[in-house]
Amino acid sequence: MPKHLKNIIHEILETSESRNLYSLADDIVITGLILINVGAFIASTSPTWSQEHQSIWDNIEIVSSLVFTIEYLLRVWVCTVDSRYSHPLLGRLRYALTPLSLIDLISILPFYSLLLFPSLNFVNLIRLLRLLRLLKMSRYSESVRTLGLVLYAKKEELMATAFAVFILLIFASSIMYFVEHEAHPKAFGSIPDAMWWGVVTLTTVGYGDIYPITPLGRFLGAILAFLGIGIFALPAGIIAAGFSEEVQRRKQEKMAANLEQSANYQSVKRLAEIEVGFEQKQRAIALHIESSSELMKMCVQTAKQKLGSDFQNEQILRDLAIHLYNEAVRKFEL
Repeated sequence: MPKHLKNIIHEILETSESRNLYSLADDIVITGLILINVGAFIASTSPTWSQEHQSIWDNIEIVSSLVFTIEYLLRVWVCTVDSRYSHPLLGRLRYALTPLSLIDLISILPFYSLLLFPSLNFVNLIRLLRLLRLLKMSRYSESVRTLGLVLYAKKEELMATAFAVFILLIFASSIMYFVEHEAHPKAFGSIPDAMWWGVVTLTTVGYGDIYPITPLGRFLGAILAFLGIGIFALPAGIIAAGFSEEVQRRKQEKMAANLEQSANYQSVKRLAEIEVGFEQKQRAIALHIESSSELMKMCVQTAKQKLGSDFQNEQILRDLAIHLYNEAVRKFEL
């Protein structure tokens, strides 16, 4: 019974199928709790709402944290159903170290940390970890999982783009420091200060707190701004291409699954037709042999009456059996 119960709970928690009502209810409840909890955390930072509804925000945090804790413990308990984590101890430890399981654990730690140590100096930092609960939605949201798959598939291209941006930022900031340092020492007092200007310029944000004043500096700034438009368009193009490839891959998988299902259906149908035809042929052969055997019996009895002792039973029977076999082969195309 516990093993059967484990399989049921594992299917509910680890699968997201609309056909399974319990799994669908679990997805809806957990997703709703995540959104409510994060919304309550955001609302609690407002001075007005925090004072008027503090008890509501606290109750939401308590209820959601308890539900997330029960969910986490159930996942650790039933993970042994999966063959990858079948070992009672090491399997559960291996499951607990998976990325999604670590996110589940970290998202509930702030509640218990503040409950046990309310006087911690970095309380706000711990409370900020509650936002990691948004990452839990990757278990239930197809779009979030798709985004993760795309980023993982295009990680090499994205890393190469990030490295190119970093190199360009270093060169641009260093050159701008030497160009603008004497004319504008407060804004470009060091290369790190110039790097802040480089980030703002490359991203085309343009806060306006730091800007070059020399003709050469302005010329270099304009060039860097144009380069930033092109370079920061690369990640968007890479991610868009990744989404397109992922959509095409899923379409192909769906088509392949439909074709396989159709082929299996046709094979089963054809096999059933063959079996039915074979059974019908067997019945027809049996009826033919039965009727022929009656005819053979009559022939043998008539031969005995007419020929008497001259009748050779074995020879006659053998000839009749061979005749019956040849007739069946010809009639039923065996």
